[in-house]
Amino acid sequence: MHALVVVAHPDQDSFTHAVARAVTGEIHSPHSFEIADLIAEGFDPRYAAADLALFRNQAEPPADVLTEQQRLDAADALVLVYPVYWWSFPGVLKGWIDRVFTHGWAYEERPDGKIDKKMGRLRVHLLGIGGANLRTYARRGYYAAMRAQIDEGIFDYIGAPVKTSELILLPDADSTETHLETARQTGRRLFAD
Repeated sequence: MHALVVVAHPDQDSFTHAVARAVTGEIHSPHSFEIADLIAEGFDPRYAAADLALFRNQAEPPADVLTEQQRLDAADALVLVYPVYWWSFPGVLKGWIDRVFTHGWAYEERPDGKIDKKMGRLRVHLLGIGGANLRTYARRGYYAAMRAQIDEGIFDYIGAPVKTSELILLPDADSTETHLETARQTGRRLFAD
């Protein structure tokens, strides 16, 4: 089985990248993985005229979108590793989802108004890295809001089951090693089912 690990952080030495490395360090043969470093690869997150034409069934996918869809078509698991910015994804990751999870490919709205969810084979693992503590997330309802927006609003909508949805909150651990072990555990169970 194959995992696509998508990372959205500009600093290769960041804890976000360390978490991604901890996950992939647990993926062993016969399984495989590919890292999609959105910033290092220069992915353009802007939803532009070509993306709108695709949505309207007036054009084929732009080349960069088609490349990302092919990466996902080859994957059995999708792992998103990202810093939490303003209680959600960084813009580059949100733009990747906006542009890549397209109508007709990830989901299809039927004439009767029902949605065909096309990504049921893809297992999703979410690892958000946050700078606030769990108490802040809970008190303000941020964690519930993120799960509603991301786990349900994006991945349930396209039928991709979320198997892991972790907030790795730096202030809540005695050491970063505790969080890296959480990432390693995620890597070990990517293909468990």
